[in-house]
Amino acid sequence: MNRIISKQRLSENVVRLEVKAPVIAAHAKAGQFVVLRVNENGERIPLTIASFDEAAGSISLIFQEVGTTTKLLGALEVNDNISDIVGPLGHPTELTNYGTVILVGGGVGVAEALPVATALRKAGNRVIGITGARTKNLIILEAEMKAACDEVFVMTDDGSYGKKGFVTEQLQELLGKKITVGMVYAIGPVPMMRAVADLTKNYGIKTIVSLNPIMLDGTGMCGVCRCSIAGKTKFACVDGPEFDGHQVDWKELIARQSTFKTQEKQSFERMKTNG
Repeated sequence: MNRIISKQRLSENVVRLEVKAPVIAAHAKAGQFVVLRVNENGERIPLTIASFDEAAGSISLIFQEVGTTTKLLGALEVNDNISDIVGPLGHPTELTNYGTVILVGGGVGVAEALPVATALRKAGNRVIGITGARTKNLIILEAEMKAACDEVFVMTDDGSYGKKGFVTEQLQELLGKKITVGMVYAIGPVPMMRAVADLTKNYGIKTIVSLNPIMLDGTGMCGVCRCSIAGKTKFACVDGPEFDGHQVDWKELIARQSTFKTQEKQSFERMKTNG
């Protein structure tokens, strides 16, 4: 069993759990994820490892309560146990000195951008972070991102905090200054990542996206995260989760992401009805 040692609510629907998992903490790297089951009858879901502490033998998981399993996970308290956690899984982020790197994180994707920012900075890069959310109370991990990056821009759709606008607007402003950018890394909602990739393609800038939002089983067996990369079939969980954003078939990916929307809604309604 994997005991929860701390819990923090970062926003209304976003929760951070610190979980005792010494073996995973000893081997985890930026960009990797775990697959867990809340209880022995639960479904398997993948979650990015937001941070890991080998000395403490713990990992940090940050997630948004959007469906049945994440709601059940968010209901757990300190000293409760998560039934199963497997990991670390997936290929870690390629750590190269690109010079200047821009990390773009949207919504809860900021939690996944944070360990990547930390690792890229340790690799000698100048790291610029752009984080965004719909409104002020949905901004998460601002202090942590400022500590991990050389510079951070915060965007809100409604202008209630930071600068008003989308993360792509701030990215466009930075690229328009003609600074030399070695790589752009984007993680967040699929439409946001697509918009970032479309923008950077015009500048010929290497762009990496993390496709964990479309993963389910995490082992390549279910096929839910099947995607086309440069015309070849890949699985986000076993071949990724990070890919060249300019090679992703975004139209196909967006269609695949909505495949189980009806079933997800039905499961959530059953959970609410049954308490």
